Amino acid sequence: MNFDLTDERQMLQDSLRRFLRDNQDGLRASTRLGDTENTLGFDAGIWGKLAELGVIGALFSEEDGGFAGAGFDLTTVFEELGRAGAVEPLLDTAILGGGLIAALGNETQKELVEQVIGGELHLALAHGEPNSRYDLAQVETTAQVDGDDIVLTGRKAVVINAEAADYLVVSARESGAASDEDGISLFLVPRDSAGLSLRGYALLAGGRAAEVDLDGLRLSADARLGAAGSAYAALKRATNRAEVALAAETLGAMEAATELTREYLLTRQQFGRPIGTFQALQHRMATLLIELEQARSAVINAAGHLDGSAAEQALQISAARNLIGRAGRLVAEESIQLHGGIAMTEEYELAHIAKRIVMADHRFGDTDTQLERFIDQSAA
Repeated sequence: MNFDLTDERQMLQDSLRRFLRDNQDGLRASTRLGDTENTLGFDAGIWGKLAELGVIGALFSEEDGGFAGAGFDLTTVFEELGRAGAVEPLLDTAILGGGLIAALGNETQKELVEQVIGGELHLALAHGEPNSRYDLAQVETTAQVDGDDIVLTGRKAVVINAEAADYLVVSARESGAASDEDGISLFLVPRDSAGLSLRGYALLAGGRAAEVDLDGLRLSADARLGAAGSAYAALKRATNRAEVALAAETLGAMEAATELTREYLLTRQQFGRPIGTFQALQHRMATLLIELEQARSAVINAAGHLDGSAAEQALQISAARNLIGRAGRLVAEESIQLHGGIAMTEEYELAHIAKRIVMADHRFGDTDTQLERFIDQSAA
């Protein structure tokens, strides 16, 4: 089987890698924006240039207004973002928010996707709740019809990119018990709506998130995406795509950490020669390279199954996320140890990269959760 990129994907990868390399100062500044009074959490200039470069459009199909959108398009983009340690919220605005509008929205709502692709609009998915952990169907926020309005009441947790978003895509239950797959609807909520409040904070690995309170927020019925109570399948598909993208981003970060470590071992001198020439360290480096290749195979396999059946997608994505969670932690920890004390300084690039690798494991389901899902799906 040929695993080489197509000509179009190779051009996209080359252009994006060159852009990210040429804008390293802006990207590094982005990682620190979450700790300042700037509530964007990323560099708006970098975001605009990514849109001009066509990077956002590569995450949508031609039918939705983009020019790509397949699994391997996602992995091509996100592997490069991970390699550069970029914190720009492509996952939240494009894959999750934009993907759900493209999947469920009416013609008027889908016009927002064009603005997303143009870099003019930001989105955030407000779905996770304090009691939901990694259960996608666990939704306690309620949506009640009151005359011509819909009233949302509840709380959403760790909503990434909420402060920068023009619209929040909010999940709420219109029927059923708190853990039922049926009965969940999605709503387009302007961020400045009355009854919506945010409490923002910086994330450990860069970017920002917020706790979102919905206190009797009123919407018109045309704010609903798709049919009432039937959003779970679209949520699952969007989350699957996001998990594959996150796996590719982690792979790129693992590559960056390994390369920084290799360069350090060939530069740092001890007893008159590079420490990378010592056999014990060569063995540890070889282990990292083997883990890296296994992770790459897992990402390719997961991306290749994104167009498969729901059961096959779930099985392969859980396998990939479990493997990458374990391999990523090993790469992050070994890279820090092989660097010695300098790896712990905020000014050194590896510190940020290692945080991105470790914290990625805690989104959508950590290593243990993915293993449980794989076992359950294998037995089904």
